[in-house]
Amino acid sequence: MSSSGPEGVRPNEAEGDGLQEAEQDWTAAKAFYDNLVSKRPRPPKPQHAITVAVSSRALFDLVEERRIYEEQGVEKYVEYQQDNENVTLKPGPAFYFVKALEHVNARLLELYPDDEERFDIVLMTNNHAQVGVRLINSINHYGLTIERFCMTGGKSPIGYLTAYLTNLYLSADSEKVQEAIEAGIASATMFTANKDVAYSDTQLRVAFDGDAVLFSDESEQIVKEQGLDRFFEHEQLNENKPLAQGPLKGFLEDLGKLQKKFYAKNERLNCPIRTFLVTARSAASSGARVLKTLRSWGLEIDEALFLAGAPKGPILVKIRPHIFFDDQMFHIEGAQKLGTIAAHVPYGVAQKYHKAA
Repeated sequence: MSSSGPEGVRPNEAEGDGLQEAEQDWTAAKAFYDNLVSKRPRPPKPQHAITVAVSSRALFDLVEERRIYEEQGVEKYVEYQQDNENVTLKPGPAFYFVKALEHVNARLLELYPDDEERFDIVLMTNNHAQVGVRLINSINHYGLTIERFCMTGGKSPIGYLTAYLTNLYLSADSEKVQEAIEAGIASATMFTANKDVAYSDTQLRVAFDGDAVLFSDESEQIVKEQGLDRFFEHEQLNENKPLAQGPLKGFLEDLGKLQKKFYAKNERLNCPIRTFLVTARSAASSGARVLKTLRSWGLEIDEALFLAGAPKGPILVKIRPHIFFDDQMFHIEGAQKLGTIAAHVPYGVAQKYHKAA
């Protein structure tokens, strides 16, 4: 009888012993890590967290750096970033949204110190690792708690979004956002406001459009293809039939879960999260189906504004959301002009009409 293993030990037994030893090593390493004490909050485990992935160009203002990359190439871009790694980057369109998420986390940790159901912000970028030092320095300068980085060195980061169990992806790159939407990940393209606006430091304020954002685009298709009268008729006939979900329904659901944690501690009036529905729908002719759909999902919206086709920009100025999600670019542009940070959700029939325009 021949054997490739040590004398007296069968190959399968040696393999089993090795696996058992590796398992023991991993268990010991995990126990050591879990017992480490730090004043800095440890990121929640991904399976418990609400993971928000943000690109570097959404988090910071990298307009000049982008120009260098496009005009002079990647080597000059990396060289510039390294030469300026001690120069703090200015805030980008998602910056104040991220700050507001972290304020919510701080409040949750006060009320639930051992609970991991909170936001986890991941920097998801196709930047090269050599650029990482400047990003880290800027994050530390602003006191942001962003511990998870994914820098893909020029490759698309989309494949990593699923691995990170991403609940929301924000980027300045519309092609990557489209790719993520097609992969079933809630995503939006960030646009900087054209005016400086003061945002709340104590309350995360999130505004959503309805059709093709929280809800599917089924009703919007009727508007585009058959007109308003047929749309009103359709909505009244289907008032008690819930709309199908849209790409951002899950994120509203995540916000609702966190709100209920504050309500459970008698903090409803002091809740650091407030949600808004800002829709072009008319209340009397097509609003009931929207509200009944939210009710059927078990979701609350703090404020619902039915504008009956009026511009959204002036209303958003009053709300001052950290982010406003809409599927139509003319609403995004109108919001931008008046100082609202807007996020375009490239989903539904409106995208076909936008491209054809």
